[in-house]
Amino acid sequence: MNRQDTKPVIGIIGGMCAGKTTVAGQFAKLGCAVIDADEIVHQLLEEKNIRAKVVRLFGKDVIDEKGRINRPDIANRVFGDANKLKALTGILYPPVLARVEELITRLQGQPKVKAIILDMPLLLEIGWEKRCDYVIFIDCKPLIRLERAKKMGVFDADQLKIRENLQISLDKKKLIADNIVDNNSDLSGLSKQIASIFSSIMGNFPRRRQGQGQAVNMGAEP
Repeated sequence: MNRQDTKPVIGIIGGMCAGKTTVAGQFAKLGCAVIDADEIVHQLLEEKNIRAKVVRLFGKDVIDEKGRINRPDIANRVFGDANKLKALTGILYPPVLARVEELITRLQGQPKVKAIILDMPLLLEIGWEKRCDYVIFIDCKPLIRLERAKKMGVFDADQLKIRENLQISLDKKKLIADNIVDNNSDLSGLSKQIASIFSSIMGNFPRRRQGQGQAVNMGAEP
């Protein structure tokens, strides 16, 4: 991994539907570039060789009526089967990480970009906290996350529990994080927290993470 960064690389972690994309958007307003790993996955699934590997893993019935990979169907399958999740990660994440690294290198050379945000599912599970200069955990109550999931039509309480059981626990994620954002209230409060954290990051960079850092809550009191 290239560690000759001139701009901080910031990873965002948290529970499902905790608001990672919303937090990334707040950083974008402050002049940061956001790398969306989900979008990269979407692009990769349009490539014939990747699609063929996914079909071999799950069967032809994962192709929808438009001839595309049915992503919700795959998500439901892998988050109930740790082996299938591992196999899918093995297919998708090597090319995803290669593209992310390319984007980081490119963005490091763009003067208008103040920092680089990684909005990447399973960031800790694949060890990419080591690629980040800072890791931010989004703290959000389970009931709020579940309500958001229902509004999005994504999954119910049982599915939420199953999916999170296959990931590093939220308690461990908090311990690994450098900063904690409270995302249990309104967007205004969230925006103030992000601005405070970003100011601190820019004021202390360059700095390298030394393994598991102690989480520091720089936002509103819970």
